Formats: sequence, structure tokens, C-alpha cells
Amino acid sequence: VKVKIPFGNKYLDAIFSVPEKKSTYGVILTHGAGGDMNFPHLMSLAAYLASHGVLCLRFTCKGLNIAYRTKAFKTVVEFLKLSDDYKLSGVFLAGRSMGSRAAASVIRHLSQEDDDEDFVQGLVCLSYPLHRPKLQSKLRDEDLLFIRCPVLFVSGSADEMCEKQLLEGVASKMKAPKKIHWIDKANHGMVVKGRTTDDVMEEINAQVLSWLRENIELEHK
Repeated sequence: VKVKIPFGNKYLDAIFSVPEKKSTYGVILTHGAGGDMNFPHLMSLAAYLASHGVLCLRFTCKGLNIAYRTKAFKTVVEFLKLSDDYKLSGVFLAGRSMGSRAAASVIRHLSQEDDDEDFVQGLVCLSYPLHRPKLQSKLRDEDLLFIRCPVLFVSGSADEMCEKQLLEGVASKMKAPKKIHWIDKANHGMVVKGRTTDDVMEEINAQVLSWLRENIELEHK
């Protein structure tokens, strides 16, 4: 289902992947610095989640300014929260690369506001860009250290923007419950020599779904 979400004097293009049965939880998903919501990895994950009963809303927000992307993401969260068509108990924010930075930033902002209720349940970071290539001294970890809700990282062990030891170091300092799933030998684009894209996506999608299910179950215990 295609929708246009009002954002200032513009609109954000978005698509709902709707499961057959009514979903109580949803995932909001966005792309990295290049591309848009029709990036193959996002389409694959959205279709997979919907086929397993989780509503997924993915959206496009162009622009390389992280503050702008964060504002757009927050607008989408508000839109879904107020939606009469899909009354959800909670959402997980997810993004690829720069999109995951924007998602982390939104969660930090929401947690600092007084009206923070439990609508946002967790964060999924696909290829989180912890540093620029070859610039490991400057880590983009400030939002991560503020977050308290559960976080899943899915990163390639050969990601040139997220060195393995550095992400593990940041994770050990985080106060949030967190899990890292390493895709063996994958680079920032989740390309692995000798494996097909579909094969890699199957691994990523299954990891995301099982983590979501664990965290939704924890909520209901």
C-alpha cells in the first residue's frame, strides 16, 4: 500500500507491506545515504517480515544531512502512531547504514522528551556506519550510548565502516540490551564473495525476525 506522509511542505514516499492477519507490532525501515526505499535489501526484508505477520512501513528520505533524515524519520513514527488504519501497540525502528544512524538519533530524541511512552520498542541497525572508511578514531556512537531499548546490529565482519572490535567495544559500553550478528566476510553493502545476494538476505531477514519475536515476547511476559 503506497502512502504519502506529510513532511513540512513536502511529502515522504512510503510503502506499507501488510501481513494477512492484523499486526500488533510494526517495523519502520529506511535506506542508507544512497538509494531509496526500493533498495533490494529493504524490499526483501519488508516482504519477509510481512509474510511472517509483522507490518513493515518503509520510506524514502533523500538528503545527506543526518538532522534532516532524523526529522523525517520522527515524522514517520508520529504518522504511524496516529494511524487509524493500523492500530499498533508498538514499533521497531530499523535502517540501513545512514538510515540506522537516523533511527538511533530519533530514539535518543524521543527518550529525552517528556511524553516518552513505550511506542518505540527497539532498534535494528543494518550495516551501522560506526566510522568513515579508514577513520576509526572518530566514532559515531553518541546516540547508541544514550539508548535504553533493545538494539540489534547486523553487520558484515569485513565492513569498512564498522570495524568488528570497535563495534564490540561500543556495544560493551551500551546500557541497552543488545545483540550483534556478524555476517561472515560481508562488506558494508553486505556483499560476500561466493554467496548470492538472496542467500545473504535470507540470513539477515531470519536474524531480524527472530530477534523481533524474542523482544515482542519479552514485552508480553
